[in-house]
Amino acid sequence: MPFDLKLVKTLALTLLAVFTAGAQTVTVASPDGRVQFVLSAGAQGHLAYTVTFNSKNIIDPSPLGIVVDKVDLADGARIGMADSYKINEAYPWYGPHSIAVNNCNGAKVAVTHPKTGTAYTLDIRAYNDGVAFRHLVPGEGARTPDEATIFRVPAGSVIAPQNYVSGYEGVYPWRTTTNTIEGMMDGEWTHPPFTFVLRDKSAYASITEGALVNYSGMVFQADADSALHARLGHAEPTAFGFRSRYGKDVERLSHPAAINGPITTPWRIVMIGADLNALFNCDIVHNVAPPPDPKLFPKGMQTDWIKPGRAVWNYLDGTDSTVEGQKEMARLASQLGFEYNVIEGFWRNWPEAQLKELADYSRERGVKLIIWSSRISVQDPQKLKEWFDLCNRVGVAGVKIDFFDHEHKEVVDLYEMMAKAAAEHKLLVDFHGANKPTGLERTYPNIIGIEGIRGMEFFPPYAQHDVVLPFTRMLAGMGDYTPTHFGSRLADTTWAHQVANAVILQSPLLVYAAHPVNMLANPSADMLKSIPSHWDETVVLPVSEIREVAALARRSGDTWFLAITNGPTARNVRIDLSAFLGRGLQQSGGRGASYHATLIRDAGEAAAVRIEHLTLAAGDTLSVDLHSGGGFVARLKK
Repeated sequence: MPFDLKLVKTLALTLLAVFTAGAQTVTVASPDGRVQFVLSAGAQGHLAYTVTFNSKNIIDPSPLGIVVDKVDLADGARIGMADSYKINEAYPWYGPHSIAVNNCNGAKVAVTHPKTGTAYTLDIRAYNDGVAFRHLVPGEGARTPDEATIFRVPAGSVIAPQNYVSGYEGVYPWRTTTNTIEGMMDGEWTHPPFTFVLRDKSAYASITEGALVNYSGMVFQADADSALHARLGHAEPTAFGFRSRYGKDVERLSHPAAINGPITTPWRIVMIGADLNALFNCDIVHNVAPPPDPKLFPKGMQTDWIKPGRAVWNYLDGTDSTVEGQKEMARLASQLGFEYNVIEGFWRNWPEAQLKELADYSRERGVKLIIWSSRISVQDPQKLKEWFDLCNRVGVAGVKIDFFDHEHKEVVDLYEMMAKAAAEHKLLVDFHGANKPTGLERTYPNIIGIEGIRGMEFFPPYAQHDVVLPFTRMLAGMGDYTPTHFGSRLADTTWAHQVANAVILQSPLLVYAAHPVNMLANPSADMLKSIPSHWDETVVLPVSEIREVAALARRSGDTWFLAITNGPTARNVRIDLSAFLGRGLQQSGGRGASYHATLIRDAGEAAAVRIEHLTLAAGDTLSVDLHSGGGFVARLKK
């Protein structure tokens, strides 16, 4: 048998965790060896970790641990043996690409806390595009966990933190002093995903969590040294929305949540890439979530009643709350080729027979209904069942549940309870007023929308916010931004920017803000009709820069969409089509395969577009002039 250097390297990386454990250090390396997670006893007798990419620190040496009943189990802890494992699988996905890849090296590290005699496990995974780790503490009865983990971001890293005041619907402000990690103020709060770029731009990273179940959500608080301390939802100042809707619950949810039985923390995740394309296409958040239960979802995400699609929404661009008005919405949705009509709470004013009449009328035109409720009205399991039974009786396809507004375990538990109950009734779910996605949509693929994002329901400006979102909040998963408005909410953007948002700010349930009358009347109507709600492939193009410009090429079948949104500074960008059509060059040589192209450009005024039809080849370069807040969209068909 010939000597196989690659095989030897793979085996060495896989076994590395086992053979270094005795030295009070565990190293878990990614399948390609470029990412490493190093666990050590720490200089102060406290467990510590370091994350590296291409031998450069992504997370500087930082404390790691879990607190149980006010005892830090990482303080003076001893590292034992590490049981290595590998995962290599792929599964269907509704996100930046249609197939998610879960390929990692892992180690389950035995840890002992001598002072209490507590033995527990630290589970570590290293992927080619990041790391994940979690704690598993056995035991019985009620115990209260808390956090002892810190993330030390390397000095000089450029950051994109979110203002916490509005919860997950906050902005990502550009600071007037410094936008590096040193600019974080002592005591400042921010939400995951926390995205940063190393000083030399050799790596991009984002910190978040996955598999948030039976636990409180994680947020961050900076200290005087600009290190990010993981905090649980009870510790974070409550957002205005929660205080205004659930004032009586504020004091109760300010206390840590108890866990009955074994404690399994969510995975703490650091996504890593050499560029924004790698970061955007990272699958770790949903990889660490359990797969769907075949009893609820016989074909997983492809179970026959789970259908992603586009939706009209009668809310931000005029509202007709009558049944006849919503029949007209269904007729217009059918004209657009859209699959859903999202109906706000005014449906509660109709008799059940009228809701069924609307559902039947809409279904005849290929349009299904999704109806809204506040979560406080349906968080009681019996109330929820009654509502879901009504949905089944009248033929509603899904529900939109709003106003969660908090990440305490008590609130987090509602997501799974509601998603499971909806699955038992074969109903789709769109969560609003929610936290960031944490992979629950893999376990419950009937979740086809999650807000947790500052969308067009909020007032402008939009331009800079829109070009931050793809590389911050959207890294966690689907974001129900409700894109595209051609009227009063155009604000500091252009029509072309608004159309591009529908391509870039993706959700399996793609809900448009514009009234369908205005979409059909717009020169971009043909483009809007053709934009899908999920993608087979996504390439983030090199001209993209956080806070400046977002440029994505996305493929659906054999058709590519090139979408660009611009921040406040006008610019010209040049797009090398071979960056995403390169296979055509390889197959054809020369300029490569030809494509019928429809282009939507900024025009002389914000409320106008210039449309071009031409033939382009895979080897061509496009020159795109972008207005302040401008945009560009191209559809390329072979």
